[in-house]
Amino acid sequence: MLLRGVNVNTLAEYWQYGPIPPTIPFDRDDATIMNGIGWSAVRLLVSWSRVEPEPGAYDERYLDEVARLVRLFRRRNLYTIIDFHQDAWGPTLAASPDETCAPGSAPAFGWDGAPGWATLDGGAIRCVSGFRELSPAVRASFDAFFADAPGPDGVGIRTRYARMVGRVARRFAKERSVAGYDVMNEPNALSPEGVAALGDLYAEVIAEVRSAERAAGGFPHLVSFEPSILWSDFPIGALPEFTDDANVVFAPHIYRGGLTSGPVQRADFERARADAALFGGAPVLVGEWGSGPDRALDPADVYFREHQALQDEFRFSATLWTWREACGDPHKAGEATAGLVPQVWGEWDLDCATNTLRGPRQALIDQLTRAYVRAAPGRLDVTSYDPADGAFSAAGSDAPAGVDLVAYYPMRLHGRPTLAGSGLRRLRIRPAGDGGAYILGETSGGAWSLTATAPD
Repeated sequence: MLLRGVNVNTLAEYWQYGPIPPTIPFDRDDATIMNGIGWSAVRLLVSWSRVEPEPGAYDERYLDEVARLVRLFRRRNLYTIIDFHQDAWGPTLAASPDETCAPGSAPAFGWDGAPGWATLDGGAIRCVSGFRELSPAVRASFDAFFADAPGPDGVGIRTRYARMVGRVARRFAKERSVAGYDVMNEPNALSPEGVAALGDLYAEVIAEVRSAERAAGGFPHLVSFEPSILWSDFPIGALPEFTDDANVVFAPHIYRGGLTSGPVQRADFERARADAALFGGAPVLVGEWGSGPDRALDPADVYFREHQALQDEFRFSATLWTWREACGDPHKAGEATAGLVPQVWGEWDLDCATNTLRGPRQALIDQLTRAYVRAAPGRLDVTSYDPADGAFSAAGSDAPAGVDLVAYYPMRLHGRPTLAGSGLRRLRIRPAGDGGAYILGETSGGAWSLTATAPD
């Protein structure tokens, strides 16, 4: 399987910096457009602060909302990756109005993630200079978390977190459209000791998830584990061998070339593959990638196409950041407090001067709409697409006989393709909605190949 798609933050509990809500509701039309792009997955953000608002007390109404979106995605042929999201620890770490910060630093914004009862910052300063993760209060909160410091009920907060993930896994233990769980977004493991503690967390969470699945009569879902937030820029040691579980996925974020100047770095993809090899050759899912959407308007800017071409070459799954970004999202607080009108990311443009929807960003959507193999029997060796002429090719090996290959092809952009292949029977095209198509072919066993050629 290649899980290609996008992040959806509708259910995240973000700190609200102003009068505009920090998230935007998600509806059926959103899911229909995603299906038309050809995506196969959504990385759905959920917040610990909403799952477990009090120690050991789980909000079933919130989990009902998660389940509602899972069902909506399923009806549009989209898998869900449930992402336990955090940024700079949690929404309660915003500086107080009377916070005094040293020259060169500024009062910290709040973000998302942990509930207030699990925020053990010890009264550390809530000021930041540079990266939000370097706020003393954020670092102190993570230190307490990794040390499993006791919460208000005497139970360690890391233990509580692992149980919380297990509780969600129990809810979705039998749900086949839930591909799996991302244990923690961009964890603040800022030292070799922190990386080792992160490995301990992952081991505990996997044990809780598997126990919950067995208890509910479910099956093993994928568990995605991320490296430290510093992975791209500051190697600080590899994760320890925390598990021999076969259903784990290495899930780094590859933003260089998107958040930084310069091209996409092929070395980041090579490093991700090498790190995944340390865990038995685990597959790679790039949980976040992306850049300013206006780059898709520049014909000379190849960022979005180049990143996706590398995803194909390395056969990585990937979910773009992000679907809809609200003008009130804390990611926009810096622009707003500087007196600027925020410019939102995502496939939908908003006028943040009036908080009104301008419409879809069609140039970006077109660049994200591409042919790729969604599911391959045996081993997928090649998936390649040229957006200029619509040429698509794929190949695999070790396929059992009588199983369907499933690929997506954007007929909206190129027309109905001519198919050719080897090791495949009954090659056929099935409409996928909004001008897309699924290419299906039944394997005869062993190696197979496929080409799709757009009409002249």
